[in-house]
Amino acid sequence: MNIEQARFNMIEQQIRPWNVLDQDVLDLLVVVKREDFVPATYKTLAFVDTEIPLPGGEAMFTPKIEARILQDVAVKKHENVLEIGAGSGYMAALLAHKARHVTTVEINPELKELAASNLANAGLNNVTVELGNGAEGWDKGAPFDVIVISGALESLPEVFLKQVKVGGRIAAIIGQAPVMSAQVITRVSETAYDTVKVFETNVKMLSTSVKSSHFTF
Repeated sequence: MNIEQARFNMIEQQIRPWNVLDQDVLDLLVVVKREDFVPATYKTLAFVDTEIPLPGGEAMFTPKIEARILQDVAVKKHENVLEIGAGSGYMAALLAHKARHVTTVEINPELKELAASNLANAGLNNVTVELGNGAEGWDKGAPFDVIVISGALESLPEVFLKQVKVGGRIAAIIGQAPVMSAQVITRVSETAYDTVKVFETNVKMLSTSVKSSHFTF
């Protein structure tokens, strides 16, 4: 496989057609080597429009969903980011290139180690990988400028609304299979939030996501 050709094809045939037109994001997909974050068994699928299996029954988002979230959440260099669900570490790596610091929380110890190893091998020193259940928020380091939830939720736990700064954004995929909507929720004041539905999709639920004290849009 010609890796660079496959990467080019992924960007031009999957990602651009999905309205990912931010050149910084497209450039980052060349800089951050997706194949280095894919389990060895699935290396040949690194650039395919499919969810790649991870240990513990988890999966990576498809490349176009990763890129679209990255574009729509619009992280800035001075911002601190919380990611819930580290997976292989790839989304955290993309975010880290745009942010001041990323905290990524993973409940599965095997995935936590995989993500930490992949991020270290990529030379990223502005990411902290934490072991824990982030499905109901993460106090350490809160409030954050940006929160990215890398797994679907039936509804958004209210705690996340409190853990994002005014002016901050939450990227979350909300709903139940087969129709879920990716949303960007912006905290516009101490008490007000603006929600934009950016695309429809169907992804795996966030591990151990619970159903209590949820906020419905």
